[in-house]
Amino acid sequence: QVQLVESGGGLVQAGGSLRLSCAASGRTFGNYAMGWFRQAPGKERAFVAATSWTGGSTYYADSVKGRFTISRDNAKNTVYLQMISLKPEDTAVYYCAARSSNYPAFSSNEYNYWGQGTQVTVSS
Repeated sequence: QVQLVESGGGLVQAGGSLRLSCAASGRTFGNYAMGWFRQAPGKERAFVAATSWTGGSTYYADSVKGRFTISRDNAKNTVYLQMISLKPEDTAVYYCAARSSNYPAFSSNEYNYWGQGTQVTVSS
């Protein structure tokens, strides 16, 4: 079992920045690929970013490329999502997820463990 706890969400103006953190506990964090997803009201959960178990490979949704950066610190059992140039359409609940594989995936169905989510609201 892996327990995931997100933090760092909040209310920010358009153009602003936030850094989300996801702290993991349980099994060896370094054995898992990690992803960030988001869900806006009335919409399905959508892929945002993902990283391999070493952090050496990263992947992003087209809508966030160049604005969001995923990183991980395996020594701290934490994965981060740095978000800059935020837009109102980035408003959503953001979830981190762990996949029992060295390699990430783009589908939420491929992830085994989920955090409870953290709200990000971007005002115009």
